[in-house]
Amino acid sequence: MPRRMIGKVSALARYPVKSMLGEQLDELHFTERGAVGDRAYALRELATRHIASAKKFPRLFEFRASCDRAPASEGVPPVTIELPGGRMIHAEDADASELISAALGRKVSLERATTARGELAGVDPATLFADVAVDKVFPGLTAAMLPDHFALVKESFFDSAVMHVIASGTLRHMAKLAPPGSLFDPRRFRPTIFVDTGERDDAFIEDEWLDGTLEVGDGVRIVAMRPALRCVMTTHPQQDLPRDYTILRTAAFHHQANVGVFASIGAPGRVRVGDPVYLDQ
Repeated sequence: MPRRMIGKVSALARYPVKSMLGEQLDELHFTERGAVGDRAYALRELATRHIASAKKFPRLFEFRASCDRAPASEGVPPVTIELPGGRMIHAEDADASELISAALGRKVSLERATTARGELAGVDPATLFADVAVDKVFPGLTAAMLPDHFALVKESFFDSAVMHVIASGTLRHMAKLAPPGSLFDPRRFRPTIFVDTGERDDAFIEDEWLDGTLEVGDGVRIVAMRPALRCVMTTHPQQDLPRDYTILRTAAFHHQANVGVFASIGAPGRVRVGDPVYLDQ
């Protein structure tokens, strides 16, 4: 199939501290390690030594992290963290870990991704898929059979891949499949790139991308795409979005809990909101 335009960049997001809320940006720079500044920090739970995730600690969505300067082609600018209640601190403050621990109600240390090696993130198997039975996602398994941790991408704080892309048509398709009342907002899924794919709303559109390459912006190539498995994080309340288990139920009952794609960066560059997105197969 020839190269074809499939949509345009509708939104770009970066999450400087893993599992906290992040920032919407007009442009992002990408290297083979993902968007510059993305998952630059994470919290380590001191009791288990696992990296803390909102999969286990949903209150992390009460925190927000943002970079103090505009995106750059390399390096991580200073990161500001907004605590619940509105207090602002900097990631490199000497008491940052102590203040975050007090606000979270759990002893944690804030660490840079430059120190990451073969990291494990903690989960609660009993709540990993909210109220969806584990065997609906992994046939033959139960919550009791799942470990309390999972491996992160080597030498990083990313869960499964450095890149995550979702099509707008997929979320509209899910809304049609679900009972009325749920808001399938892209913020629930935390994509790096949200693609406006037009009026189409009849499928999980990213399935059609899996054997190809996405080309976007100033030479960025998104490769090795695979289905993105969703979890309880999509159901957590955040900002004006209430808790909603229907989000994950819809993904599980209609698409094996997969929404969007995880991927790698095949060629670096810059992406801006409004850039066309091409599929090369």
